[in-house]
Amino acid sequence: MKVIELKGLKKTYHLEKIDVPVLHGIDLEINQGEFVAIMGHSGSGKSTLLNILGLLDKSSEGSFKLAGIEVSKYTDNELASLRNRYIGFIFQQFNLLTKLTALENVSLPVIYSGSKDEKKHENPKKLLELVGLKDRMDHRPNEMSGGQQQRVAIARSLINKPLVIFADEPTGNLDTKSTKEIINILKKLNESGITIVMVTHEPDLTAYATRTITVQDGLIVSDQSSNGFKESKKKNNAQSFTHKAFSISRIKDYFIQASRSLVGNKMRSVLSILGVMIGVASLISMLAVGTGAQKAIEEQVAGLGSNLLMVRPGMAQSGGISAETGSRMRLYHEDIEDLRRNVPGIAGITGYANGRVQVVAGGRNYNTRMEGVSVDYSQMRNSVPSSGRFFTELENTEKKRVVLLGKTVVKEIFGSEDFNPIGEYVKINRIDFQVIGILPIKGSSGFRDEDDKVIMPLNTAMYRVAGMDHLDNMDIQVKEDADMQEVSERITQRLLFTHRFDPSDVSAVRVRNMAEIQETMSSMASAFSLLLGAIAFISLLVGGIGIMNIMFVSVSERTKEIGLRKAIGANNADILFQFIIESIVVCCAGGIMGILFGAGGAIAISKIAGWTTSVTLFSIVLAFCFSAFTGLIFGVWPARKASLLNPIEALRHD
Repeated sequence: MKVIELKGLKKTYHLEKIDVPVLHGIDLEINQGEFVAIMGHSGSGKSTLLNILGLLDKSSEGSFKLAGIEVSKYTDNELASLRNRYIGFIFQQFNLLTKLTALENVSLPVIYSGSKDEKKHENPKKLLELVGLKDRMDHRPNEMSGGQQQRVAIARSLINKPLVIFADEPTGNLDTKSTKEIINILKKLNESGITIVMVTHEPDLTAYATRTITVQDGLIVSDQSSNGFKESKKKNNAQSFTHKAFSISRIKDYFIQASRSLVGNKMRSVLSILGVMIGVASLISMLAVGTGAQKAIEEQVAGLGSNLLMVRPGMAQSGGISAETGSRMRLYHEDIEDLRRNVPGIAGITGYANGRVQVVAGGRNYNTRMEGVSVDYSQMRNSVPSSGRFFTELENTEKKRVVLLGKTVVKEIFGSEDFNPIGEYVKINRIDFQVIGILPIKGSSGFRDEDDKVIMPLNTAMYRVAGMDHLDNMDIQVKEDADMQEVSERITQRLLFTHRFDPSDVSAVRVRNMAEIQETMSSMASAFSLLLGAIAFISLLVGGIGIMNIMFVSVSERTKEIGLRKAIGANNADILFQFIIESIVVCCAGGIMGILFGAGGAIAISKIAGWTTSVTLFSIVLAFCFSAFTGLIFGVWPARKASLLNPIEALRHD
């Protein structure tokens, strides 16, 4: 009875613009009950062949029948069901889940089998007894030796009564004694009628096999059989296959697996719950407080740079008509020091040289906004680097090639906002710059992303990058005790004088007082209650984004786990729902705790500040429902990313 039939099997990997053929046309038949050893040098294609035989990878061309089933055109979910029903895996790295006991690891494939019928799978306790681990059932992998861990993996491979077991270097990480024990177990399993296909580098192990296949350069160059093979009389009923779709009955198992994962990663779970709890508590408290904090908010807004003057060149006019080209006032680097020396009341001043630049690093490029600024910019615009440092006056004077990046640029160039690029080099308009700092997150202002920019010394931007000899504009910070209107007029007159414009031609330069912005604050007072709710809503949204970030980290940390689950039969929906449930559980737990803390916070504010507060049923229901909704929405993206991982690539992940 043929278990495996390959005809003209080929595999080519597509790496960007390069095609790398690995298998060049494999014809192979493996009968039921055989013990096949596949050998070959590194790069010969034996591991690729095993991965395709084990349905962890797909062939590019050719026919592949597993127990009479043509599987070459099956979907990922159908292949997952086939792996769970007919295949057992034994890996070189054991691939056991460290948070589960030996018994739980062995039972794991049953979750994805779609059936709890004990007749369709073996008793996990008996399997552990079979491999000599009767006294180790409740132990975790980190409490076992390598040989014992591999025995657990063997027991796991037998749980669903597989037709064939694939072993990838099963003794590669074991000592001589453990190697002999494991190979003897495999031999006994083969004698019981189970087909075994093993990849190995060790010639000594081929003595236990009934057939040895040698692969070289993607082709079978040798196929030798021993006289010890006796075809199994065990009947093979796997001539047809029907994929069982996702079942609601599995949700209970998803919750169990999700709970184990959350309990197993306590710190990450606590931080996630804390983020949602704070958001929900803020939402309830702020809806209850009403307008009590209005004055404090207005004072905070007024303090965001209200003592700044923005200086921009205007256009000289004569008789109400703009003068000809060339009469436009231009601001120069020398104007900065001139104003600092000759206009009293100035606390800080920065010039600007702006433009669009192309940033390149690590094979990625990104077009972003460049701002060349003076040293005072850091304090004036509340832009003290969140990581690294700001440049010095000496670096500005010497036109040093140093740069600070916004968070959006970090994400686009290095692939993650969490990456720390301090000390790295990037090319800006083909010029090498060293990253010395990361700008604090500013967010968006209207349609403009304030984190989508790079900042460099003013002289560097003007003379090395932009190739310009004048400034685009200037910002001037006025001292607290100075009269802004008076300072504004003096700046105007000084610039007209130094640039030889008529003193009455005030349109040649524009000086705008940031205090004008405060006039709009009065219109916000009537909608302040809604603003409080919006702020709380955003804080909960940020908590959701935190959940998403943590879930992405979780996906990255658990890539091998995901690969293992897929290898033993989990389909895309299984992985998707488990991760979504983890996210929802975290958000609901945070929501319940947030309701309690929010109500307590509102009462405390009422007692301490004397404000009237009222926690309504509507605010409680809104906060809880939104927290659950946040978990669902922000959990989908990382969960989907996890569900779409290729099983073999995930298993290879470090």
